[in-house]
Amino acid sequence: MNPNWKNYLLSKNALFDNDTDIVFPSPEREGNKRIYPIAHLGVLTIAGSDAAKFLQGQITCNINDITDIRSSLGALCNPKGRAITTFLLVKNADAFLMILPQELLASVKKRLQMYVLRSKVTLTDSSDELCLIGLYDEASQPGEVPEQRFAISSQENIVVNLQNRNLIIAGADNAQALWEKQVKLGFQPEDSAQWRYLDIISGIPWITAETSEEFIPQMLNLDKLGGISFNKGCYTGQEIVARTHYLGKAKREMFLAECDALATPEPNSTIIDDSTGTEQSVGKVLYAQNGQNTCKMLVILQISDTNAYNLRLKNHNQDKLTLLTV
Repeated sequence: MNPNWKNYLLSKNALFDNDTDIVFPSPEREGNKRIYPIAHLGVLTIAGSDAAKFLQGQITCNINDITDIRSSLGALCNPKGRAITTFLLVKNADAFLMILPQELLASVKKRLQMYVLRSKVTLTDSSDELCLIGLYDEASQPGEVPEQRFAISSQENIVVNLQNRNLIIAGADNAQALWEKQVKLGFQPEDSAQWRYLDIISGIPWITAETSEEFIPQMLNLDKLGGISFNKGCYTGQEIVARTHYLGKAKREMFLAECDALATPEPNSTIIDDSTGTEQSVGKVLYAQNGQNTCKMLVILQISDTNAYNLRLKNHNQDKLTLLTV
């Protein structure tokens, strides 16, 4: 995180539990507008005259669909078709900005560097130069114009439309002025964890170190989210991804679930089904976040007879799970 940006947030009474969790202690918040500092995601810049061609051979989405007005979710896979990371890819002039979990950025950069060879491509961790800010307006009506999801608008900053939310990519010099302006417009600072909570509700499948290389992209619903192209040609892991698509759907899919667990379940926690009394393992937690008096999570489950599951976490309390999407 840019040190000036961090110092600015500290001056606004932000508390840093660690490098990625930012808390704003305050009285009960009023209104329905929130602004979030986002530090758990980082920015990897892929630039150079061969950047588009290079990325086209590495990622699941079609680089030709990503323009100055359209971003896309996608995944970087290993040769076995397992997602190393998921990302949001944004075009910025002649470069591409890959928004991905900060904890995976260094390893992803190292892996991509292995494939650069003689291509005219540079990979740069831009997390200190670019700040990520989230805006949420509860009064907005999500889902009214679904085709606008991931649309881009650019003026001083890059704004990604997430329907009733916006993700803003701002230069470190612009971030403070942007924050001040939005607060004057009624947006109140909110804990960064609550942005993760909103990502879960929106079904955005962020991967962690614990879940990296565990799931093929279809298990993460990336096909439903427009993050997989099946006509773009070869890329690392493409054979497995395409075979799953053309020979039948994946045996597991991602679902939104909730539970009343006191402790937030860790990524890759086991989910069991005790409807038959055998406590059979049927899935994993992708990631979870407590908020608004309940714990929401994205889970990867076997999709046969999903409605018949009696789901529980395989933990000390065997907390019961309720599926919110099936």
